[in-house]
Amino acid sequence: MAITLTDQNFEEIVMKTDKPVVIDFWAEWCGPCRMVGPIIAEMAEEYKDKAVICKLDVDSNPQTAMRFKIRNIPTILFLKNGEIVDKQVGAVPKSHLVKKLEALL
Repeated sequence: MAITLTDQNFEEIVMKTDKPVVIDFWAEWCGPCRMVGPIIAEMAEEYKDKAVICKLDVDSNPQTAMRFKIRNIPTILFLKNGEIVDKQVGAVPKSHLVKKLEALL
């Protein structure tokens, strides 16, 4: 299961890991976000020892969404050492996201 990020736990979970981080910025009302959700959950299980896979509800955590200038959802950010190294806006097949993550491992 993907880690639930909040404005409060973001620094602790994302910035203090040496693993690549994948963050799914989503909202309950967003149809494409519901399509991406199961993919993120599968990736969290498959990569649990290699990467930190997270979800952040933009409605409940506006500070973090603003910090990363999230304007469209779903937006999936790929971070390494606390820096954004890749980004995906919109729903895409799992293979697309896996390829981006694999490039960071």
